[in-house]
Amino acid sequence: MAEKKHQLTDWLPTTKKEAELRGWHELDVILFSGDAYVDHPAFGAAVIGRIIESMGLRIAIVPQPNWKDDLRDFKKLGIPKLFFGITGGCMDPMINHYTANKRLRSEDAYTPGGQRGFRPDYATTVYSTILKSIFPDVPIVIGGIESSLRRVTHYDYWSDQLKPSILETSKADLLVYGMGEQPLREIITLLKKGLPFESLTTVKQTAFLRAKSSELPKNKNWNDLKLASHEACLANKKTYASNFKHIEQESNKLYANRLIQEIGENNLIINPSFLTMTEKEIDASFDLPYTRLPHPKYQKRGAIPAFEMIKFSINMHRGCFGGCSFCTISAHQGKFIASRSKESILKEVDKVVAMDDFKGYLSDLGGPSANMYKMKGKIQSICDKCNSPSCIAPVICSNLDTSHQPLTDIYKAVDGHPKVKKSFIGSGIRYDLLVPEFNKNADPKDLEEYTEEVIKNHVSGRLKVAPEHTSDPVLKLMRKPSFKNFHLFKKTFDRINTKLKLNQHLIPYFISSHPACKLEDMANLAAETKDMGFQLEQVNDFTPTPMTVATVIYYSGYHPYTLQPVFTPRTEKEKQDQHRFFFWYKKENHNWIRTILTNVNQLDLLKKLLPSGKKTTLFPDKAKRHR
Repeated sequence: MAEKKHQLTDWLPTTKKEAELRGWHELDVILFSGDAYVDHPAFGAAVIGRIIESMGLRIAIVPQPNWKDDLRDFKKLGIPKLFFGITGGCMDPMINHYTANKRLRSEDAYTPGGQRGFRPDYATTVYSTILKSIFPDVPIVIGGIESSLRRVTHYDYWSDQLKPSILETSKADLLVYGMGEQPLREIITLLKKGLPFESLTTVKQTAFLRAKSSELPKNKNWNDLKLASHEACLANKKTYASNFKHIEQESNKLYANRLIQEIGENNLIINPSFLTMTEKEIDASFDLPYTRLPHPKYQKRGAIPAFEMIKFSINMHRGCFGGCSFCTISAHQGKFIASRSKESILKEVDKVVAMDDFKGYLSDLGGPSANMYKMKGKIQSICDKCNSPSCIAPVICSNLDTSHQPLTDIYKAVDGHPKVKKSFIGSGIRYDLLVPEFNKNADPKDLEEYTEEVIKNHVSGRLKVAPEHTSDPVLKLMRKPSFKNFHLFKKTFDRINTKLKLNQHLIPYFISSHPACKLEDMANLAAETKDMGFQLEQVNDFTPTPMTVATVIYYSGYHPYTLQPVFTPRTEKEKQDQHRFFFWYKKENHNWIRTILTNVNQLDLLKKLLPSGKKTTLFPDKAKRHR
């Protein structure tokens, strides 16, 4: 099957002229996006646009509008019949723009040529404020990860402020949180029936502001949970921390309460979420008529790095039940896994292999965590009552089906395609699910078969996993398993490597400066990973992002579930010192390490890291390979 040759009208219109080529002289919805327009199911604006189109509406996308000139990009398509939509993009714009040290990044992966400067900080608020100033009477719906994670009082690391719901700062009329297909379909269905926009008060997975003097919208199926007000959170950090426990728990329930929070003279109302998408629903989203390509307008501006990274990859599921304290995936995609059918996945493989520049290699068969496909509760009624943020921390829930057989079957089916030479697993694998001593639910033979399949057929020399730390107290706060499980997994990995006569390498990810992590924890991490033969390269400094337990601790100093104080590195020096221990093998760090560890009387650690009289630049072959 050859790749289809596309016409300009195969993409959703981005200009008035393109809309007219479709015979559209007015639009129902105009969507503004912080990303360049890539018509692919991995890009949220394309998904939303295609859903709106599939419901018989006329939709146009304005990608990366210029907010610094005479604002013509905001005016050029006129007024939509139903509403303006806004998304800041696939990444929160602040994470897109800045490193953990708040330094400006040199590249924007969602812009042609990787050029930066094509979206503003806090893009959703900037776009919405502009549209409200020009078209004050047209409703605005905001969504995407920026809005989702900022739907309630949240700490903003980049301004070092506690901010109210983004609804307050953006002046938008309605917020869609999480994955937007289900609420969007209901919103459009109701508007098509003629309901006025202001009556959309009981759509699940949406949030809005209402004057405190107004009566709360009625829904007999929901109970209300009142949060501490935004003002109370501003006044007391412990109050803010205690709020988050309720927010996270309700976000992880199948049948949640409606949340109410006072902000000034208004009530913020957050309706419960939809149930997890069914296989039929998620298939329908991925099977929409995407071109799977960037809009032709970018041809002379260079490649879009984020697209180049995923254009030969397949996303098989959404959601993550890991519940890691520093991660936003479950806050946006949900804890429960929504998996595509094998048929839908193989249909997408057929589309990818038909692309002109496909060379036979799929870069990823994965998801947020590559090996959670098809995993769910064995007895649904138990999951229906659960509010735990994680299904695998501190232990794996006895009700969780962790069989890897469906994944192994798909890998083999994909590799059986005549045009696929090799498929890689580029997404992170939860190694702890593959350790029989930790995953007592699973059949050890199933775990062995999956692990061997991955190492033998789906790794290009390096398998990336994320133990994150070596300290058990830090890992417990992270909601990650004890590091002893990583030792066990490495034994299995090394044994299979030897059995298959391969030379694959484990590449572990680690985080410094996480809440509860002290300098001696980083020194221990350096020593233990050195003993295991690693020279670390995949490392990060903790970045506080809205809607995570770790960020709440970073700002408030308290754990939201216990309200006990937790040490957190906050100063630039503390963070730099912790990060420096990752690179113990660099000569320029040796005197610093000797001074630090001598001052805190950790001479045993010093001997492990820098044994006197011996060369300290170890593993020259690895250093060369990893460079």
